[in-house]
Amino acid sequence: MERPKLLIDEEVLAEPRHMIVSNTNIRGVIWGINKHFSDISGYSAKELKGVNHNILRHPDMPKIIFKLMWDRITNGHNILAFVKNVRKDGRYYWVITDFEVMFKRNDPTEIYKFYAYRKAAPRHSLDEIIELYASLLKEEKKSGEKASEEYLNTYLARKKMSYDEYMQSLIKQKKKGLFGRVAKSLFG
Repeated sequence: MERPKLLIDEEVLAEPRHMIVSNTNIRGVIWGINKHFSDISGYSAKELKGVNHNILRHPDMPKIIFKLMWDRITNGHNILAFVKNVRKDGRYYWVITDFEVMFKRNDPTEIYKFYAYRKAAPRHSLDEIIELYASLLKEEKKSGEKASEEYLNTYLARKKMSYDEYMQSLIKQKKKGLFGRVAKSLFG
């Protein structure tokens, strides 16, 4: 299965109260999705089973964000990330992703699959993320992935935050109430 050839600059809003779930093997091949995943992506569970998750990767996403995610989860650790995905019809949607790493029962050091839990990305944080991701992509195109990583590290150093602290600040900032309670329960 291929990604949509035509990208449409139109956002589809994820329903804030829905949890979008997928599980993959350690290489990112999809084993299963829930109904909300199907609804927002435009793909059926049957279409995605056995397909690499990167079919949803929007070209506006900097490679360094996926490198951070894969480095972290393949070492057994969670990470939060804002992700812009492309739908089957070429439109896009924004989510914030949280992971659960699953270890084999008979070998608790060996990872055998990942669950990814997604919620609609907080609207109040998207302008900042879009601007950051555009800068990371610019660096990536100009000087490569390493330059993009250095840009991100400098950006975080100026904010005096780790990546995790920055993600938490974006989830929680400016907005109180229901999403704050949901974010706290989902993302710690």
